[in-house]
Amino acid sequence: MQRKAMNDLISWKNKKNRKPLLLYGARQVGKTYLVKKFAEEQFKDIIYVNFETNNIVDKIINENISPKYIINNLEIIFNKKIDKNTTLIFFDEIQKNTRALTSLKYFCEEAPEYYIIGAGSLLGVHINKKDFSFPVGKVEFLTIYPLSFDEFLINTKNDLLLEKINECYETNEQIPSLLHKEALDLYYNYLAIGGMPEVVNEFINSNSLITAIDYQSSIIESYKNDITKYSETTDAPKIIATFDSIPVQLAKENKKFQYKLVQKGGTSSIFGDSINWLVNAGVANKCLKTKIGVPLKMHEELDAFKLYMNDVGLLTNLSEFPIYLIKNREAVNELMIGMLTENYVACSLKYNDLNLNYWKNDFNSEIDFVLQSEKGLIIPVEVKSNIHTKSRSLNNYMEEYKPKYGIRISSKNFGFKNNIKSVPLYAVFCITKNNLDID
Repeated sequence: MQRKAMNDLISWKNKKNRKPLLLYGARQVGKTYLVKKFAEEQFKDIIYVNFETNNIVDKIINENISPKYIINNLEIIFNKKIDKNTTLIFFDEIQKNTRALTSLKYFCEEAPEYYIIGAGSLLGVHINKKDFSFPVGKVEFLTIYPLSFDEFLINTKNDLLLEKINECYETNEQIPSLLHKEALDLYYNYLAIGGMPEVVNEFINSNSLITAIDYQSSIIESYKNDITKYSETTDAPKIIATFDSIPVQLAKENKKFQYKLVQKGGTSSIFGDSINWLVNAGVANKCLKTKIGVPLKMHEELDAFKLYMNDVGLLTNLSEFPIYLIKNREAVNELMIGMLTENYVACSLKYNDLNLNYWKNDFNSEIDFVLQSEKGLIIPVEVKSNIHTKSRSLNNYMEEYKPKYGIRISSKNFGFKNNIKSVPLYAVFCITKNNLDID
């Protein structure tokens, strides 16, 4: 698996004033594989400690968290010399040992010459606990997501198509119709498969959608097992109910999250913490309603939001969406395929570290996403699941706020007309904070 995050790890390795690195990300997005691959390519050796299984190191660190003490004992336990220049120390599932997390502070202060990475599937959940000690300012962060669509293209050996998509996004020139059709077909495969590395790998090996998606069910089950295992006993049923409600929430025309759809009589006081748990675990992405103003962050309405899955393939599976309906788009209700499409776009934007916000006025005009560029431009983004792109909402927004331009995502080809940049569904990964500012 080729991952773009590998470049981020290499950049971290080459920094002069490097701090210990913490990797966030949901379970099974490929954190462990990525770090081990990084060690294989960039180091002579790796000391790998999984705190879910290694009780010996767990006890050692609970005794003393000074870097010298940890290094000396790791050398004895693993029977190998730790070279500060050529050895990577990897603490996996670090959230299981709060002392190990705290030790990163002392590595930063007393032994910054050592290469050390910590990772954990539920790191976000544990860090947000009130009694959790965290080395503020002493670590760097990197979030690992499922494979984005461009990573999917790379790993399915569609590098030249990827190159052409990037070129056409920059120039707004139409991609040749045969390539446009090929890219759309691959995109619809991605709607079914998503970006979980194990699922993508199985698709590559078997060339079968059905075989690949069998793996999705086990991932969803592992998420629910984590909820049961790592949340309070009284909270687990509420978190699972919230998780299971995501397809129902997104299947509505109005996709604003409604607590009553989780449970009759449901309120934010009952299910608010459940939503936070899912977001902190990296299992779900929150898209907040906002008023238009710079910065958008200061205009968010915290009580109005949409909740998306962290991976469109998992949403397809959780929704029990028939694969043949994705492949045969003419036979499916536009609202239903639109649910997957919007979730896919939300994930793509999130993978590019863009904040998720949407806009809605008092007259039922709604823009699916509004993005803020590096220079403070606010760009409306409308999402359509097919070639029918007429929209009263986008027209109303353009007339009221007069943005420099808008983006319309659909199955149409590239183009730029009437101040609207047309972006095909398969090219959403091209949208980054850096390139939102156009001349």
